[in-house]
Amino acid sequence: MRCVLAAKMKAFFEVLEQFYKKVLLGATLENESQEYIFYLNPAVLAQDCSTAASPECSNRHGVQGRHQPPSTTLGTISVVSVCLKRHSPTCSAREIMLLQLTVIKVMITRILSVETDFHAKEKYRDIITILLKSSDIDSTLTCMFQNSDKLLCHMAAKCLALLLYFQMREEIALSNSWIAFCKTNLSEYPENEKAVYCLWTLTFIIKEIFKDTCSQKTEILKQFLTLFDTAFEVFYNSLFSQHFESCQDTSKIINSLICSLELLELLIASRVHLKLHFTCQRILFLKPSCVLGVITWPVQAFVKRRFIIFIKKCLLWKVGEDLCRGSGPALMPPDQHLGVDMLALADAVLQAVDLGLLRTLSVHGKPPFFGGDEVQPAHERVPGPDHVILRAASLLIIKSLEIKFQNCASANEMKVGLQNFMPELLTFLKPHLQPSLQPHNACEWISRVFIEQDDDMVEAARASLGIYLTLIRPCKAGESLTQEKETCNHHTHEYGYNPHCIFLFLLKNIGFDASVLLDFLISSETCFLEYFVKYLKLLQKDWTDFFTICKYFDVTKSKDNINICACSPSLIQDTSSNQTELRPSAALGNHRNARASGSWVSDASSKPLNQLVMPKETPATLLADSPSPPRASQSLVDYDSSDDSEVEGTDQRSANTKQVSLHQEAVKKFQDTVGTSGEEKEVSLQPQSRPLVPKQSNILFSVDWDTVPNNVSEVGLSSKTLKCFEELQGAVYRLQKKNLFPYNPTALLKLLKRIGAIYNESMNAL
Repeated sequence: MRCVLAAKMKAFFEVLEQFYKKVLLGATLENESQEYIFYLNPAVLAQDCSTAASPECSNRHGVQGRHQPPSTTLGTISVVSVCLKRHSPTCSAREIMLLQLTVIKVMITRILSVETDFHAKEKYRDIITILLKSSDIDSTLTCMFQNSDKLLCHMAAKCLALLLYFQMREEIALSNSWIAFCKTNLSEYPENEKAVYCLWTLTFIIKEIFKDTCSQKTEILKQFLTLFDTAFEVFYNSLFSQHFESCQDTSKIINSLICSLELLELLIASRVHLKLHFTCQRILFLKPSCVLGVITWPVQAFVKRRFIIFIKKCLLWKVGEDLCRGSGPALMPPDQHLGVDMLALADAVLQAVDLGLLRTLSVHGKPPFFGGDEVQPAHERVPGPDHVILRAASLLIIKSLEIKFQNCASANEMKVGLQNFMPELLTFLKPHLQPSLQPHNACEWISRVFIEQDDDMVEAARASLGIYLTLIRPCKAGESLTQEKETCNHHTHEYGYNPHCIFLFLLKNIGFDASVLLDFLISSETCFLEYFVKYLKLLQKDWTDFFTICKYFDVTKSKDNINICACSPSLIQDTSSNQTELRPSAALGNHRNARASGSWVSDASSKPLNQLVMPKETPATLLADSPSPPRASQSLVDYDSSDDSEVEGTDQRSANTKQVSLHQEAVKKFQDTVGTSGEEKEVSLQPQSRPLVPKQSNILFSVDWDTVPNNVSEVGLSSKTLKCFEELQGAVYRLQKKNLFPYNPTALLKLLKRIGAIYNESMNAL
């Protein structure tokens, strides 16, 4: 008898293994679909593998198959499963169940894949459909959630999610028992501890929806969220209203927090990528204080870290990037609630900061690593703060202020907000930056805090520029209020948001290397294009302030060998009776008067620019009147922007419109909010179908370097900056000429040319 059972056991495992190998290769199955069902049904083995099975988890019946005689009863199969456990360690019940779940998972993945052969796919679909109809497999998998084997729980959740998604995709009604299981457990939290299993399954299902390439995924998600919208709202309120200090087993709460955070991120990402507006997708913005409150709880540092990074992503509208990268659908236009929701989140963040949020953050301690937070005894721990927390906290405040000011009509209210929050942020950062920030160069904080994270640094610079443009507009409007303008200028340096200082510190960090700026421009991972175009527009109108700052940097560096941001004469004070007072006005001489008398070059073609030094003959001149080569089949990145509406229609023929990416959405937002303020629109989302190579004399500028010292160490910041711009425009032009630049940079080149013309004019005026 023992030998017979061993033979049956071996046959069962071998058939299942061969079955798995065929499905893994996507091969067509020859036998009848019914014959494969017996080997896929884990119901019987689940009785032996489960350590806490409920009554409804028992009495599952397998489906008879070819390798099982028709007279075989449930008792015989149970004996086989017990024999598998006792007499074959390599073929234990656990191993066979894991293999069963793996086969189901791979089979559904093959059904969803466009690369699977049609006949094989139809066979797989028929097998899964019969399995769903002939057995209560969803209940069986739900019972596995209670197993102490974490790997088995994980596989059961993934397998159940795929089965449920398959049913929704094939328009098969979902099991009422599973729907009731999720609704009950979510609504009864924390009394019912099974809610975390529901979170697993819901998370896996939404991930599968994002991965799929079918066109009806929006409808599938709508159908799915309709079932659990109310239940998740109840769970959200219960989870974040708990008193963490009074809980006996905090590990269960932390597990629920992490699982709910991942699901919440997916729900918000589905709002970003798909045009749906369920309450569960907006719950964070409707009740933001709940999530923000977790940061003040006495939980482990990694939990606070996860939550603060999550809120940062929400404010930057980058939520779901890691979860949906490479497989997410096209970004939809912003929904009607977006402005209100973002303002509510920003207000909640600022209110939390006002109540002491920054003081609850643990910046020191064990920095997290990929392999844990412990260091081998032979290695020393590198001291220092957690820069991820510093960057996230900084972006929370600076971005919240930007959003708040964009929706604020009172200039006084904006000034009060700035005076309240920026000093608190700088005070929070100061002890963690070595060497410490000095009171007179607060604008360096962005370069210091974000030096290791380019995308966050550009986001912070862009947000500070937005704050500056919003706050400085009322000051610029009153031409006679000189004192008020000086006060505004003073505050830009005191609170660390002067855009010229920030940009100069950025250039200093990259060594005035134009190739780094070029990398930023063609990268889809930062918003540098939008920031750079905004800053160049400001620089045209604000050249005097920029030049003043550069000269003051130069003077103070040569005298004290330090860089400071205090550029307004009202900020310069004698530190001792023996120290000569340094004033930008003295350093500049008649620069202000010269610039006031000279007209700005608002359009490069408005009048001849005598300061431009043009080459006599260039390849671009020869190519301008000749047919352009066809567009390269691949671009450096998959976004298209920086088109100019002034370019002739013949140069704006576009190929098939690409799907709008996250970066394109940022460009479109910039076009709507900035590029239509009386000037030509600088950005277009249409790819150029042929390279736009205008005459070089109409696009490029050249600085008259005869007036610049030969010794590089003696070259001032303004000259270094313009030299960097000149190298950048040359590199962009060369790539454009070879049809290798990912978007039409004509408007960007025009902006750079105007800056060069202004620089030459100011140098000649001196």
